[in-house]
Amino acid sequence: MRYMIILKATSQPATPPATELMEAIAKLGEEATRAGVMLDNAGLAPSAQGARVELVGGKVSVTDGPFAEAKELVSYALYQVRSKEEAVEWTSRFLKVHRDHWAGWEGEADVLRVFGPEDFAAPE
Repeated sequence: MRYMIILKATSQPATPPATELMEAIAKLGEEATRAGVMLDNAGLAPSAQGARVELVGGKVSVTDGPFAEAKELVSYALYQVRSKEEAVEWTSRFLKVHRDHWAGWEGEADVLRVFGPEDFAAPE
């Protein structure tokens, strides 16, 4: 099963992330890659550099960032794992690395299953 992990920052210190944090993130990413579960991951630019495309009332509109939400999307990861619990475990480890190496940083991560053709019944 594939799971998309979307990391959101809810509180960021004024200081940039410590070198130790970046090294710990890289080490965890290497471990996940060696274990064969990490398919892809990357940081995301601030919403100020993005746009939102919406469909409301039959009309498509585009709004340039930044967006008003208090939670800024900061990164994503795509895992191939055996269960939701395994995806949650990798995600928990990632958040603990932040806790241990960047005092004052707070955030949350959504763990969402990615569906593929194999998840839908074949037409009969």
